[in-house]
Amino acid sequence: MQPLSGITVLDFTTLLPGPLATLMLAEAGAEVVKIERPGGEELRRHPPYIDGESAVYALLNRGKKSIVLDLKAADAGARLAPLLAGCDVVVEQFRPGVMARLGLGYEAVKAMNPRVVYCAITGYGRDGPRRHEAGHDLNYIAATGLLALSPGPADRPTVPPALVGDIGGGAMPAVMNILLGLRRRDATGEGCFIDIAMADAMFTFAWHALASGFAEHRFPAPGTGRLTGGSPRYQLYPTSDGKLVACAALEQKFWLAFCVAIGLAAPLVDDRVDAAATTAAVAGIIARRTAQEWAPVFAAADCCVTIVTDLEHAVLDPHFVGRGLFAHQVVSAKGTAMPALPVPIDRGFRQAPHAVSTLRPGDHDGMI
Repeated sequence: MQPLSGITVLDFTTLLPGPLATLMLAEAGAEVVKIERPGGEELRRHPPYIDGESAVYALLNRGKKSIVLDLKAADAGARLAPLLAGCDVVVEQFRPGVMARLGLGYEAVKAMNPRVVYCAITGYGRDGPRRHEAGHDLNYIAATGLLALSPGPADRPTVPPALVGDIGGGAMPAVMNILLGLRRRDATGEGCFIDIAMADAMFTFAWHALASGFAEHRFPAPGTGRLTGGSPRYQLYPTSDGKLVACAALEQKFWLAFCVAIGLAAPLVDDRVDAAATTAAVAGIIARRTAQEWAPVFAAADCCVTIVTDLEHAVLDPHFVGRGLFAHQVVSAKGTAMPALPVPIDRGFRQAPHAVSTLRPGDHDGMI
């Protein structure tokens, strides 16, 4: 039996944050019923495609059921009432007030289902001056100071490779708080409202910079923090063949092992003297050899230094393959299979690896 077996989730979300949250709940055994507008949610039309179907939609909605319903229709509330009255969790991702105007807000649902755990995911939360402001991931990390810690050079600013706001500020906190809500309901019999603001958690990701600012009354300038480019111990160094070495030798024992492995001159090992000089010297040494030449050196030194691997090769790494990250599958309507999206749910809480067909609008036995 999976930990969320018997739990029913009504999913009113689209795009990434909410669907990823409900995907994790589904992988842990919950029955997730996705409420989609006529024609299906917009992510169904986003590339890339597998047999004409959106691959990103398939990855995020594996194992769910679907109901097509126009929430603005006069009878939408009445048609949803039986599901709302019997579900355990509601997850929505509209701007504050939208669900209430549709007659589907927390108070309305609570009146028919006092045990419901109702999770609302928004950019800036249900209250505060910015609550109605439009935004996406890049906006949330920009507004909270996180992006300013390491934006790249002014003439070549870098867009981060991960959607930290959507995943780390939306999906992950939603799952965590839904589980906390269910746990408290087990103890009290009462449901609750959960207010997930994606921007809020961005300050959590700035933990080290906040410590500096609060303790020293001096917040790190862009690229100067210990973990954002200001230290030779936590840095990216180009190799002679254009690849990168990811050095994270923060602790002294790892740093000394790294310095010995590359043959760094003794006066530069103490990076407190002149961090910029040490960084430049390390960069010069790393640039003399290829990534392939450096790889066994760092492996032998065991010093928290790794060659940066592209995604194409990372998914083939025997370690990740061996851990079963890509053992689950999604299968298109035409029978083409692709690995399912890896999710941070322990293998013991999931079903054995299996293939699940892609979700089609209205793919639910209990049609309303």
